Amino acid sequence: MINRRTFNTAMGLSTGAAAASLAGLQGVSSAAPVLATAAGAPTSFPSLKQVKAGLLDVGYAELGPAHGPVVICLHGWPYDIHSYVDVAPLLAAEGYRVIVPYLRGHGTTRFLSPRTFRNGQQSAIALDIIALMDALKIHKAVIAGFDWGSRTGDILAALWPERVKALVSVSGYLITDRKAQLEPLPAVAEHTWWYQFYFATERGKKAMEDHDHRLQLTRLVWDLVSPTWNFDDATFARTAAAFDNPDYAAVVIHNYRWRLSVAEGEPRYDRYEEKLATAPPIAVPAITLDPEKDPFTLPGNGAMYRDKFTGPYEHRTLTGIGHNLPQEAPTAFAQAVVDADRL
Repeated sequence: MINRRTFNTAMGLSTGAAAASLAGLQGVSSAAPVLATAAGAPTSFPSLKQVKAGLLDVGYAELGPAHGPVVICLHGWPYDIHSYVDVAPLLAAEGYRVIVPYLRGHGTTRFLSPRTFRNGQQSAIALDIIALMDALKIHKAVIAGFDWGSRTGDILAALWPERVKALVSVSGYLITDRKAQLEPLPAVAEHTWWYQFYFATERGKKAMEDHDHRLQLTRLVWDLVSPTWNFDDATFARTAAAFDNPDYAAVVIHNYRWRLSVAEGEPRYDRYEEKLATAPPIAVPAITLDPEKDPFTLPGNGAMYRDKFTGPYEHRTLTGIGHNLPQEAPTAFAQAVVDADRL
């Protein structure tokens, strides 16, 4: 899930989240909404596609015209491509070619070699998306994501701005600062990150490797971080099927251990991580979204990370919405994609 980098300052200011309506936020685009809520929510994507890209055979959903402007939607943890099952048709109806890939270790995405280290560090995941774009011959795309997907989008926009037409990032600037992660936070913030510390133990690793414990843990996370989302068992089960990937536990555990410097990354990614350690600004057109009911949402209505976005920019806070913003508020998310593309 999201980055602890700015929590120290944030928790010193306030433990509450800024709340405002989507329509009434200062700075929100004055253009009339172009999207309407879908009449009937789809339950799944059409048949998935596979493409060899970099280190992976990537599974992905694709909707919309083959030659339309491209939007790549990136999921987080513990979620999968179905976070966009309602967003993708809305964007496809607007003429976008929508690509929704399973991240490494999820769903039908597989490593091409059994010898490849099951690495979850941030730059490795970002390079997966660059490889996917190359494999699909996509030079430039709107990147939209939440959680791991936000972080990945932020990295792409910061290090490869020539590949990013615009960015939609839930929770703002999430590029991991490992040095900052070594510092303690106020107890209330540390409590929110309980699973991260659990994964640093062998006990947590065993839980993720065990099917039943994994389902109990991820379901609990859904309940805690989306307290107002009235999802049913079938919705969770549809996504949880993606957690049966044979590399899921290894990638997830390494991701969180790497963030805490409990596990090391690979030298091949050092040059990218060195750049990311400087907290590079994002100059591409961007819209950031804060879900008000997400316990990770920082106070200040986006002020905590505003200076990291130096290009055309808007911020929106969605009241009553939790962590899985694209699935909880698909129309608002899709509208942000359209608006970011027009900044």
